[in-house]
Amino acid sequence: MKSAPAVVSVAFVLALLTWLLLNGLNVNSARYDSQLEALGDFTRFERGMTREVLTARAGLSRNYDALVQMVNAYDDALMRLRDTAGLDAEQTRVIDVLSARAERQESLIERFKSRNALLQNSFAYFGLFSDRLAESDSRPLVTAASALAAAMLRLTLDTSDAAARQVEDRLEELAQLQAPPAEKDLVRALLTHGQMLHDLLPDIDTILRTLVADSNNREQDAMLAVILKRQLAARASARKTRLLQYITSLLLLSGIIYFGMLLRKRAMALRRRAAFEHVIANISMLFINSSPERIAADVGMALRELAGCIGADRAYFACVAGTTVHTYRWSREGIEFEQGWPERVLDFAQRFDGREDGIVYIPQVNCPHPQDTMSLLAEAGVSGWLCIMAASGSRDGILGFDAVHGDALTYWSEVSLFRMAFDAIGNAIRRARLEGEKERLQASLQQARRMETIGTFASGIAHNFNNIVGAILGYAEMADARIPSGSRPAASLAEIRRAGERARELVEQILSFGRRGEGRRERVCVKTLLDETRALLAASLPSYVRLEVSETAEASVVTGEPAQLQQVILNLCNNAAQAMKEPGRIELRIKTCDLARPLPVGRSEVGPGRFIVISVSDPGPGMDEATLERIFEPFFTTRPDGNGLGLATVREIVEQHGGAIAVRSRPDAGTRFDVWLPSGEPDEPQLPSHGSDPALLGAGETVLVIDTDRRRLLRYEEILAALGYEPVGFTRLAEAIAACRAAHARFDAALVCHLPGGSSLDVAAALHDAAPALPIILAAPSTRDLAMPSLETSGITELVHHPLVSSELAGVLARSLASSATGGRSRRVAGVS
Repeated sequence: MKSAPAVVSVAFVLALLTWLLLNGLNVNSARYDSQLEALGDFTRFERGMTREVLTARAGLSRNYDALVQMVNAYDDALMRLRDTAGLDAEQTRVIDVLSARAERQESLIERFKSRNALLQNSFAYFGLFSDRLAESDSRPLVTAASALAAAMLRLTLDTSDAAARQVEDRLEELAQLQAPPAEKDLVRALLTHGQMLHDLLPDIDTILRTLVADSNNREQDAMLAVILKRQLAARASARKTRLLQYITSLLLLSGIIYFGMLLRKRAMALRRRAAFEHVIANISMLFINSSPERIAADVGMALRELAGCIGADRAYFACVAGTTVHTYRWSREGIEFEQGWPERVLDFAQRFDGREDGIVYIPQVNCPHPQDTMSLLAEAGVSGWLCIMAASGSRDGILGFDAVHGDALTYWSEVSLFRMAFDAIGNAIRRARLEGEKERLQASLQQARRMETIGTFASGIAHNFNNIVGAILGYAEMADARIPSGSRPAASLAEIRRAGERARELVEQILSFGRRGEGRRERVCVKTLLDETRALLAASLPSYVRLEVSETAEASVVTGEPAQLQQVILNLCNNAAQAMKEPGRIELRIKTCDLARPLPVGRSEVGPGRFIVISVSDPGPGMDEATLERIFEPFFTTRPDGNGLGLATVREIVEQHGGAIAVRSRPDAGTRFDVWLPSGEPDEPQLPSHGSDPALLGAGETVLVIDTDRRRLLRYEEILAALGYEPVGFTRLAEAIAACRAAHARFDAALVCHLPGGSSLDVAAALHDAAPALPIILAAPSTRDLAMPSLETSGITELVHHPLVSSELAGVLARSLASSATGGRSRRVAGVS
């Protein structure tokens, strides 16, 4: 639409020039010349026709071919004259007069030709017969014939009435003569042709006189006058048109000069634009190969190139990423930035932001200025300013150029091109940031894959390890039952049982880790946890390493999985002991910190809120920066016998509990790990009891036990017997079902132990079908993946951990038997969560 006025103007100028050209050339002059030529031919051929007619009258023409040619040429000239007249009414009227005259001329000529042919024929016969009668023997006949020939000769020369009467008299005299019989036919023929000549000669002469009388120049002169008038008018118009052409040429010359200046200015702008686009292309190419480490230097080089295009003394790019402001600067030698100037521009530029394109261009700052914002520029020592912000959306980035020492920035109407520079720099910075994020995510992905491999491997061995733990717990309980309480062996067995229970919880966590499930959380007293951990460390630390524990007086409670938290402390202390090559001590400290704002810890942030900080310090050789960067990576280790999983597991556990871990170390200055865990309410948690409540012992009830491993089955039977129950074990499901169907009231409860392959629920369902009223207890290493609908369908009333612990098993059996005794047998799941 913008080009429509230009197109209309060009079309108008072309039409005007064409009109002036056509009128200035006097194109009608050729038409007038053709008219004059046709008019001359008309007159010439008309005279030629008259000449040919007179020639034919005189008998000098033997045919009318020349006359016919003249008539045709005469008509052609008239036709050309009519064609060249066009729509001129005046010329058409004159030509119509000439046309009517031509028609009369041609009509007379046709009449002349027919009469003259008869005349010439009669003259021939008249002369022939006259000559024959002149040889007649009759003297009177000869005399009368001679007199008639003389009168006819006179009539030929003079066709007046007197000559005609004389011929009539001679014809009557000849007719009255008595001619000899032999010559009567000659006389009659002579009289016939003589009478015909008497009639034709006056008529032909009349035609000739009429033809000659019409052959005048009045009509031709009228036509000539009209043509000359039109020709003179065309010449006058041509002279005026040439004058207009001259004036128009001057105007066009002025326009050409003006537009030439505009084109020159535009060409300069295009060259400048091309140079700027070349700079943008170089910057883009520079950023293509730019790495995150070189992005700051490359942005500075780009700012220098862009500043040269507009004559700026300073250039900067500032952007906001989260809560951090990133700035990139460039300035000429000897020119410094005002304190906080690039950062302040982010807020300052919003006051000028009145345009949708987000570009503020002030080539020269006027000071003083009524606007406070302009005064701020002047106070900052800026004499010219260009600022580019995001075109739409969140304007959290700017590209700025300042003129400081010069009078102003170079004026350039196409500053919008700097939008490309803004986008190029912004995209490069975002790309560098994304590449850094990509590397971090790839590292996290590698770690996730390694942890997945670890989980799969750990899940595979956890089941086998579970059987070992079960054997330890079972035999420890049976041995404890035969040893007096309070003795030294009883204390040792208690520690064995406590370690076995922790191992059982650890197996459950390993299985949960392999299945990506949520762990079991409870309130844990850190002091109690440290006491248990200290007892375990006392047996595992080298003899030359001492463990010193210092804690706050107030109760420290966290919410988490006790076994995992204990694993964190064990791993950190064992790593510290392995790092110590000489005798020394490991310090284990606990303190409470209240944070009012978020605090960066390691790679995470903690707070606000109350946190328990567990610190593990050792005087070992310490670590350098390169090692510190990688110590938490899975499979990274500095020891030949290490596996690189300890610290990776520690950080994973701590972060799953909502905490963070930090490390401080220097070569030959020792190492300190700080574990930050969210603090819970200071209610006193209860430690699990390892003994069996006498009120929960059985009274000889029969319990059906199913386990495919006979040795494990025997151990479980001993545990049940120690709890006061009568166990009946089966290693095959078919035998157990047959026993249930044979005696429905024989069994008081059923215990289905963990079966490899996940068929425990199927075994329970088969037992439930055989004995619907029988309480069924399921022993499983982990209960997180067991859904309530599947448990109800299988007839399971209680869940218990596998491997079995007598205290827990006693409570579950007591509840199941009590529920069955009431007769209601409400189905509920009291599993460990």
